[in-house]
Amino acid sequence: MVLPLVLYGCETWSITLREECRMRVLENRTLRGIFGSKRDEVIGEWRKVHNEELNDLYSSPNIIWLIESRKMRWVGNVARRGKERCMQDFGGEN
Repeated sequence: MVLPLVLYGCETWSITLREECRMRVLENRTLRGIFGSKRDEVIGEWRKVHNEELNDLYSSPNIIWLIESRKMRWVGNVARRGKERCMQDFGGEN
């Protein structure tokens, strides 16, 4: 449920490195909330799950990969539309 809300309209975003980092932080925080803490077998205390462990638990691609793949899919759709159709959509002349 969270991913569609976060990624709404991402096809048209231009993402800076800072925003990319913030998206990864959001993804990791959300996954930590879902998977919870982990009990350390050696000392027996609860600890946060590390990013690498989150990636192993959550086998889907990361959020940045999803954004980039949606952008590429959108570009492909626009390219297939052709010049004539794009001009009609934007009110231009042929």
